[in-house]
Amino acid sequence: MSVKLSKRLSSKKKKPPKDNAQSEVLSKLGLESFWTTPLDPASMLDISTWALNNQTPLETKDLANAFLQRLWLLRPDARSPSCKLPSDALDNADKSSEDINGFGGDSQCGVNPLDLVAAVFMSSNTFLQQEMAARMMQCQFAVPLVLPNIDPEKPSRFLLWPLRGVVSQWTSHFPGTNRKVQEGFLASTCMPVVSCVKFGHCGVSKSQVLNNVISGFRSHSETFLHRGMDGAQMPRRLSNGLVEIGWYLPTGDTDRDIFTVPLAICNLRGDASVHEKSLILLCQASSAVVIFCGDLREKEKQLLASCKNMANKVILIDVSDKEKDENRVVGFVDDNLEQDMGLPEGSVLPGQDLNEEELADRLSDTLKYLLPNKLKCVTIEAAEKLAAALGLNVDEEVVCKKAMATVEEVLKGLDEGPALFRQKQLPLQGDLWNKLAEIEKEEKKERKEGKQIDPQLQKEKKVISVELSSYKMTPAMKIFTDALFTTDIVERTYFLNWMKLRLQMLQMEKTNSPQDLTTNQQIKENDGMSEQSEELENGVHDHSEFSDSFCTDSSFEEEDTADQPVAMCSELSELNPSLLGLEHFLREMGLIFELTHITPGSGSHNVLRLPSLAADLILYGIPLELMDGDASNIPIRWLSCVLAELKRRLPQEQFRTRILTSLGGPHGRNAEVLSALFGVKFPDGGRRSTRGVYMVILCLPDNLRKDMECDFLLLIDVEGLCSMPLNGNRNTQICDNEMATVAVGLSDVLLQNISSHAGSEFETNFTVVVNALLRIKECGVMPSFHVLVQDEGINSVLEASQLRRVTDMLQTETGDRESSNTDNHSAKTTSCSTTVKGPWYNTSLTEPVDAQYSKALLKLKQNLFGALKTCAAKSEATGLPEFMGRLCSVWDAVKAKSFCVGLQNTDIALAFSMLCTELSLCKDKFLGHMESWFMGATKKISDTKAKTLDATIKNDLLSKLKDEAREEVKTEVDKLRSKVETNFMSDDHLKMYTEKFKPILMSNMDDLQGQVTEEIIQRLETVTENHCSSTQLEKFEALLEKVQESKLHALVENSKSTNHLLQDKELEDEFEEVWNNTLSNFDFRPSETDDITERVTCILKENLVSRGLQKHMNKLEVAGENQPTSFQVYDEHFGYRSRLKHMFEDNNRLQRVEAQQLACNVIEEYNQFVADKSSSPADFSDSYITEILENVEKALNEKPMEIRTAFEVDLKVYLCSAACRDFQEQHDRYAKDRDFLTCIKSTKGKYLAEFIYQLRKRDQCQRVAQAFTSMVIKPTVLDYIYRPLGMRIMEETKSKAPQYLSRQAFHKSLLEELVKEDRFESFMEYLHSYDSYRLRKIQETVVAHLSESTSLEKWRQHRLGEIVGKIAAAVSQTAEGTNGVLSDTKPLLERVCLTLERDGDVDVNRACLNGPFFSITTEWDRFITCLMELLAAMRLDLAQEFSQDVDINQLLQCLPIQPQDTIFNRVRGCDKQCPFCKAPCEVEQMEHDAHRAMLHRPKGLFRCESSLSCISQIESLTQSNPPKNMDTEEISVAYSDLHALEPNWSISPGDPSSETPIAYWRYVLARFNEKFAKEYEQEPAKIPEEWKRITKEEAIDSLNEAFFI
Repeated sequence: MSVKLSKRLSSKKKKPPKDNAQSEVLSKLGLESFWTTPLDPASMLDISTWALNNQTPLETKDLANAFLQRLWLLRPDARSPSCKLPSDALDNADKSSEDINGFGGDSQCGVNPLDLVAAVFMSSNTFLQQEMAARMMQCQFAVPLVLPNIDPEKPSRFLLWPLRGVVSQWTSHFPGTNRKVQEGFLASTCMPVVSCVKFGHCGVSKSQVLNNVISGFRSHSETFLHRGMDGAQMPRRLSNGLVEIGWYLPTGDTDRDIFTVPLAICNLRGDASVHEKSLILLCQASSAVVIFCGDLREKEKQLLASCKNMANKVILIDVSDKEKDENRVVGFVDDNLEQDMGLPEGSVLPGQDLNEEELADRLSDTLKYLLPNKLKCVTIEAAEKLAAALGLNVDEEVVCKKAMATVEEVLKGLDEGPALFRQKQLPLQGDLWNKLAEIEKEEKKERKEGKQIDPQLQKEKKVISVELSSYKMTPAMKIFTDALFTTDIVERTYFLNWMKLRLQMLQMEKTNSPQDLTTNQQIKENDGMSEQSEELENGVHDHSEFSDSFCTDSSFEEEDTADQPVAMCSELSELNPSLLGLEHFLREMGLIFELTHITPGSGSHNVLRLPSLAADLILYGIPLELMDGDASNIPIRWLSCVLAELKRRLPQEQFRTRILTSLGGPHGRNAEVLSALFGVKFPDGGRRSTRGVYMVILCLPDNLRKDMECDFLLLIDVEGLCSMPLNGNRNTQICDNEMATVAVGLSDVLLQNISSHAGSEFETNFTVVVNALLRIKECGVMPSFHVLVQDEGINSVLEASQLRRVTDMLQTETGDRESSNTDNHSAKTTSCSTTVKGPWYNTSLTEPVDAQYSKALLKLKQNLFGALKTCAAKSEATGLPEFMGRLCSVWDAVKAKSFCVGLQNTDIALAFSMLCTELSLCKDKFLGHMESWFMGATKKISDTKAKTLDATIKNDLLSKLKDEAREEVKTEVDKLRSKVETNFMSDDHLKMYTEKFKPILMSNMDDLQGQVTEEIIQRLETVTENHCSSTQLEKFEALLEKVQESKLHALVENSKSTNHLLQDKELEDEFEEVWNNTLSNFDFRPSETDDITERVTCILKENLVSRGLQKHMNKLEVAGENQPTSFQVYDEHFGYRSRLKHMFEDNNRLQRVEAQQLACNVIEEYNQFVADKSSSPADFSDSYITEILENVEKALNEKPMEIRTAFEVDLKVYLCSAACRDFQEQHDRYAKDRDFLTCIKSTKGKYLAEFIYQLRKRDQCQRVAQAFTSMVIKPTVLDYIYRPLGMRIMEETKSKAPQYLSRQAFHKSLLEELVKEDRFESFMEYLHSYDSYRLRKIQETVVAHLSESTSLEKWRQHRLGEIVGKIAAAVSQTAEGTNGVLSDTKPLLERVCLTLERDGDVDVNRACLNGPFFSITTEWDRFITCLMELLAAMRLDLAQEFSQDVDINQLLQCLPIQPQDTIFNRVRGCDKQCPFCKAPCEVEQMEHDAHRAMLHRPKGLFRCESSLSCISQIESLTQSNPPKNMDTEEISVAYSDLHALEPNWSISPGDPSSETPIAYWRYVLARFNEKFAKEYEQEPAKIPEEWKRITKEEAIDSLNEAFFI
């Protein structure tokens, strides 16, 4: 990471890509500009370093930045291509790992995730690619090995450089042997490499199979992106032909490990037949090739055969589709293919019917069988030569190889041993430099004490200077500095990276076994492999002239130790403290320059240019060593020149700095923490026991510059604190204290790292840090302190809590209390603790990153940046010269041992921390006590209730509570002061530091007292005011509810009467009336004296100045005073020329009248303005005066007049004076309750919504109640009244009409009535419509009865009263216990119906209650009230209806049971009629076998359609000499024949009705013979004369005889 400057650290520019589908993807991702000028590590400043939150991509162009930011946070969803809409842009940090790994969630995918990775790699330079690869491996992502070209016609690029930085540990294990912990660069480590390709279409996901092979079934890893992931179904544009590589690394745990040795897996994306060069490369460079075979054609078959010839080992997996085999050439049936291709047995795995998990299981078993001895071990590094031979572009070009050669020259002789190399090539870091540092410290101490310098020291110093004067720059340093002086920035960057890699490899060689026996044995054992494999292995050594030294052939050989988990690198490296790092060469460079000042004339090779070189390195992210921790010395002159050169290069107006320091023990991993936070790279002291203080400078973006009030952030890292020294005889305690003191003294913000090894390092680290803090506190400064806890163990938490307690005590300002008391609380900062379980201790890439790591890291960064912002409020940022002066000041104090806390004193730190811990516990107890006291005070305030609105009562109570609070706090804090006094008197370690540290603690107690007192008083004031406001609010809401209730009732009643539903706009107008009415009638609290005159005068003054009328300022003196009742126009308002012009116009009368009229118009507008504003429920606002003044200016502009500015000023003064008077009353009304008024106005919308809601609910309630009444209640009431009414009418009618007592009586009455009526039409209706005639007669009887009766109205009114009472009882019973309860009306209405049916014995039709209409939520008691009102109204309406005259026929039609029908059914008798004469059957019994008619009818009474007549037949049988007439002319048949014809009818000659009853019908026929003939259109019947002589009385008498009366 480097400072972001205009000149990028990148490769040479490339030509823009051609317009094709691939370039469209870059454009879509917003990366088209980075194709020509690639992204470099400096780009990560904007993308990741300054990002404080997880940025969710909102569009496709955001995906590249999101990928890089997430990758730097090691998030498992880094490759997600999902974009979310702005409304859904939520942080994914809290999602579960399953969701994140699968890129779950509702989102849109912009591109294929594999294209996203490929596009970012294409748009990045090789150095950023290397950092990306390292982080992708930490996330267990596959890394690109062969990157396709954006132009498909050009060759792909082989990426070796990005993989060179990938380092990991693993533990190989073999049966029956011990295990060996090894560490190495994976690109140059010999191991089996398995490449996977596919031919044709595959039904299974090859990548998913590989994921299952790598992770097994116990854990889930998404190393390779596969089609099941979000966005992976989208077509690939860039990544076809991409080759990815992932590693499996064993841990040594037999239960957990899948394979016993490390294994690399390469994955070719797309159909291998299309990417032949990549296929050939993988076949030649791999230990084995796994081929997924789909539906193959001839071309694929040929390639398959060539793969067998090129590859060391081939494994075929048949995943073809059996159903689509018409075009296939190869079919894997049985073992034919193995025989045809000469493959060993078991080389073909059938997989057509297997899923990914089952297929992965089989492939794993195959690989386990082949490992570790049956697969040749190769290196990725060796494949570079093969890639170049195939025509692929190789990223390590000439510049890279040149830098590599230069590094080899620099390190020539290192094979003799690091210690000897340092003596020969880095001699200035030896004993002379250490001795010189000690002499300078001793001299400084003697000068401080006022002693004369010891001559012996001067003599020793002179001897050292003489020895140093003979120094000549060593060959290694000459080559090193020359390489750095190169103008090719890319070459210099390669050189620095190669230096780091080479030195790190040497360190690993120290920790790994010195021999590679297993690999050599495997090479010998596998002599049966192809010649190409041997050539490949030899390629490792023939790579270049220097490739041997860059290839670590790590073996799987076991170690003599017992089984151990993977060891910490730092623990291994502590056995070799003399290991070299790049920082040692840079330190030597600084000492060379420092030597020119110690011994002028020494050195000659570009020495004076070294500060400029160092400034270059700092700007590009290379740390500058501030303090040599090995010699415990600071090269002041070197640093001064470097910082001066740095200041010269930076813009003069931009060099304000803030300093953030990371401090921690040997296992604190400071370098890794700062790298995770800011992307910087500090020396890893844990690996090489490097001791020193290093600095990196970062340029802040504009937004942070404003917040932090600085331009640059200096990051300081302390490495090697409390670690093993190079010289075991030296006292490291002094050196540790010196480094810690210098680092703390330079810091604005201090980050203390507490590692998981806090238990073993606790006392040492803790005392060093506390001592450093105490020393710096002596200087009167104290950095903001933050603790990073890297695990949640008890030791880490304990150390963090104790450090926080110490720093909280030391944060107190000890200066002038009165001068600093005003801002002391705001300036004081408290320590902060953050827990981050980082991946710094993950020695193996197989160990997953903690799921909460990214979220915790961002939180830590937010806390640190917040602390830096707080520093801006405490002090101004300093420049680089001030920083150098601060460094010199602290270093001088350290050298002179000016601090009262000695560099070897550990007792004071422990004693002081114990005292701070005790005081912290007492402080917590004290705060708890004050919280209890405050709760009691709050209760006292609440108990006053509405009395608080009385200003006198409120102020008296508040004043009393404040006094009590002050006294209570003072009493409790005095107890803490006494405890401090006691501890300093009793503790021997603290006693001698009483003068230094007792004032600090006492000052802390004073701060605590002031802070708690101020906080309690503020809380009391807040509680009092809140209580007043809540009381006011309760009063206001009560008044509003009262006014609102009245309005709601009126609106509901109006809606009921008009059936008009008000719209929301109408309701808003109604509510506005309610609101204004409530505010105008509300009693606001009286105002304190607050005159608005000064505010008005100030606004008027600003107005006059803006209009250039300053000369009239004296007129403002009368503003606000009592003015004349009217505004007068004077001559002075007009200029001399204007008055002279109008001299003869009646003494300027017209001109004055016009001006007066203008003034009157303005004043009238003002009066209307005041009236409008006064009526509005709002406090006075300054905008009122501004608007009034603008109106005056507007009036003058609209009507130009020859008038002086004095007129304008006088008119404005007049109006402002009137405004002071008019608006003062309004201000007095609202001033005290201004906040309260603002509060209720802000919630006006809520009240409006509630108003509309209540009306809608009541209206809905009304409508539902109306519907229930009309649809359920009223039908039930009417049914209850009218259902039994029909039966009642029937009974009354039967009792009044005896003819309805029997069927024969009813029939006889009909016949008598017919004779008496003597109407032919009636006889015809009787004969031909017998049922309807009878029914009509019954209805006429019923109607006549009801017309005469008065019981109908009484009956209905009585029944109405009964049913209404039952309904009211059922409703009341249901309403019990529902007062004010919100309920669903539907189940309650169903309960009403059920209760009415059960208790009232009433049938209720509840079918209409189905559906959602009746299901509303409302207050049941309100609904009951509405329902009862409607019930009463319904009863009143029905009662009034019953009291009015009624149409009897209409009423009868409405009855459920028709009385006429009931009577008819009772008297209708048998419906059978005589088959000959149609006479009705008169048998009374309901069930009878033989039908019999009482009166048979003569033939002439009906149309002659038959020759038979029962009368004629019977008569002919009863007469011996029957006369020949018309009635008997017909052919007669015997009675036996009649019976045979109708066996169900009894027609007997002996029947009593066969003679005399016939008189009735003989009379009728004789009476209407002519009419019957005419009606039937036939000849009149010839009847005997005696028939004609029958009288009406005789006919009636014959009825009596016939019916036995």
